[in-house]
Amino acid sequence: MKITSFACFLKKPQHLSSSGSGSTISLAYLGTSMCGLVSHSFHSLVYTINPFWIQLCYFSSFSFFGLLILSLLETRPGSIRPKALDMYFMSVSATTVSSMSTVEMEVFSDAQLVVFTILMFLGGEVFVSILGLQFSKYKIKRSLLHNNKVNNDHNKNDVYVKENNVQKLSCLSYKNVINNDHLVMINNVQTHESSLIDSCNHLKYNSIRYLGYITFGYLVVIIGLGSTLVAIYISLVPSASEVLYNKGLRLRTFSVFTIVSTFTNCGFIPTNENMIVFRKNSGLLLLLVPQILLGNTLYPTCLRLVIWVLGRFTRRVEYNYMLKYSEELGYAHFLPRLHSLFLFFTVLGFIVVQFTLFCLMEWNSEVLSDGLNSFQKIIAALFEVVNSRHTGESIVDLSTISSAILVLFVIMMYLPPYTSFLPIKDYEEKELKKSGDEKMINKKKRGGGVQNLLFSQLSYLAIFVVLICITERQKMKDDPLNFTVLNVVIEVISAYGNVGFTTGYSCKRQLIHESNCKDTWYGFSGQWSNTGKFILILVMFFGRLKKFNMQGGASWYLS
Repeated sequence: MKITSFACFLKKPQHLSSSGSGSTISLAYLGTSMCGLVSHSFHSLVYTINPFWIQLCYFSSFSFFGLLILSLLETRPGSIRPKALDMYFMSVSATTVSSMSTVEMEVFSDAQLVVFTILMFLGGEVFVSILGLQFSKYKIKRSLLHNNKVNNDHNKNDVYVKENNVQKLSCLSYKNVINNDHLVMINNVQTHESSLIDSCNHLKYNSIRYLGYITFGYLVVIIGLGSTLVAIYISLVPSASEVLYNKGLRLRTFSVFTIVSTFTNCGFIPTNENMIVFRKNSGLLLLLVPQILLGNTLYPTCLRLVIWVLGRFTRRVEYNYMLKYSEELGYAHFLPRLHSLFLFFTVLGFIVVQFTLFCLMEWNSEVLSDGLNSFQKIIAALFEVVNSRHTGESIVDLSTISSAILVLFVIMMYLPPYTSFLPIKDYEEKELKKSGDEKMINKKKRGGGVQNLLFSQLSYLAIFVVLICITERQKMKDDPLNFTVLNVVIEVISAYGNVGFTTGYSCKRQLIHESNCKDTWYGFSGQWSNTGKFILILVMFFGRLKKFNMQGGASWYLS
């Protein structure tokens, strides 16, 4: 992205001459002025608007374009074309990486599966965060260019430090991070405060630029490596390749689709049964487990590890800056060292607790006893509990799982991905006090006027559940075994957590059996009314953007 607003204002009309008419000159200057006005307005809009609205437009736009492209492409021969609302539902589900479904996946053709892959990639949190890094980088670049303090031949080795309180706060990172090989300290040299701040911004700009390269490389390498390994495994294992052959799926499409879906924590699989058809392929399940963790709950920890390794090998000052002053980068996924460490142990603890309870409750049940040996049971249980946080791929029919495990899964789906067992609020406040940022401390304590009017996450979820119970009240009365409140809660929390777990719908549980009823493999919401589906679409958007309302309800006091 190039900064063109100032250039556009200063650009001279190309066809001006002393003999030109006054109208030509006026039109030429009017054109350049309009160009500058539009460019300036664009920058002002992008850099001043609330990020919530930017991301809402981003996800809603790609969901709409996904609907258009999916509608233009043909479905698989012999399948019934989904309705427009169901197609939009699936597009939103892919873009928000929710994997909620109202249509069986085998309805879609190979070309449509490619569209889903693109939507999941563009909607994945890692890719969206990379776009955020680009905005942050160009904000700093625009500031530097505006102040005329940075040019192409800037020498990063010459830093002049003024010993006063203001500059200690502004460039504390410079004094503590840069080692003697990269810093020339010149004592008793007085410099302007703006020059020092520009030097600090230059280091911050370079650090964000390198962080963008690293995150994009992280994304490409893991998806590329994962797709290759899955393709190799399926090619070498006859039982896995036979599944693709029987379902008419291409190996390359399946491998890339599955890895992109798993890494972005979407949970879509090109088969109707999700991963149930691969429940005996323990090797494939083990290949997918790291993808789930690397793309979501353990992403901050792994990213920090990658930067630490790069810093050890390259000795670049930007990596030291990133590791010691991660808060200054403004990248929410790059957590401080202590937070990253406790995040790792928290994720591991959740997995151990879920795995233990799942095995205790389901080891001898029909869920794990259907043709699986002990090793396959262990891998299947591990795969299921790892997916319960945010991915939603499943090797079992959730409707057959005990209610206690379902409630546990609901809790896991509700928790944000970076939930840590750590008094992080106190930790952050201590770090802010250490850096002297009292303004940020006060901002954290007060909250804005609009924020005081927001409800908590649980309040909104309760509202959504009530609304769906209202829209589906007749079906809850006629079909109470399928349309239970627990199943509705699971569907709503799963959509909110962008997980994709669903209990499905079974004709066997109908009290009044319908002759035309047919068991299908899409989600429970596929049997809802159009109004109920639309509400769940809103829940998916709300869940994808929930990070902007994590402090909601702070003004409500219960006593």
